[in-house]
Amino acid sequence: MQLFYKQYGNTGTPLFILHGIFGMLDNWHNIAKKLSEHYTVYTIDARNHGQSPHSDESGYQAMASDIIELADNLHIHQFILMGHSMGGKTALWVANQYPERVQKLIAVDIAPKRYKPGHVAYFKAFEEINWSAFTSRKEIDEALMAFDSNIRVRLFLAKNIDRNEAGTFTIKANISALKNAYDEIIGELHFTSVYQGKTLFVLGVNSHYLNEDDKPYILEHFPKAQFVVIPNAGHWVHADNPLAFLEALESFL
Repeated sequence: MQLFYKQYGNTGTPLFILHGIFGMLDNWHNIAKKLSEHYTVYTIDARNHGQSPHSDESGYQAMASDIIELADNLHIHQFILMGHSMGGKTALWVANQYPERVQKLIAVDIAPKRYKPGHVAYFKAFEEINWSAFTSRKEIDEALMAFDSNIRVRLFLAKNIDRNEAGTFTIKANISALKNAYDEIIGELHFTSVYQGKTLFVLGVNSHYLNEDDKPYILEHFPKAQFVVIPNAGHWVHADNPLAFLEALESFL
């Protein structure tokens, strides 16, 4: 699948950035711009997200294959790979399945374990709201208030709503495919090999996505893994404390 991507800079080691569920490459604009001072950065829309093509398949093997296909099309053999949440699991799977392609690995606030469903209300919003009836972003935000009171979350979700060629608001993400694959997306990754490259797990101090109990399994399959906790940050580490996040990346890289 030909994924949609954006390139920042053209010198230095290639660095791929993968977003989480319901996200898109724009979520990483500020981080990518800063990293492009030393790396050639590619922010990428996952399949069924943003401007990338839709498919009935949204599992981790398919998403990992997409990254390798993109690298091949860009004539890039080795790259640094960073992913957040669902994108972090994708990055872990790429490194485990194609270790020779990943020079260094960064997983942002995610562990390769099963999580409780945390996006049910958002699927409900995408499915039940009649987006075509709206004429403004304000109306979209008001509709999303019934599903989440946090304005940051609403703004994040609303980025999936855009006008089509006819000028009508519609959903960009392939919600049905993501819902069908949701059990795998939140499920445990069963690794089949060991990734020997340098690996960094970046955690938000206020997040509970990764804890001490997760580390033995991680270290079994990523023995060179390091862990760094970012202060004043939750699950969206890169948005909550970008300066400390960038400092952690620069130190690792």
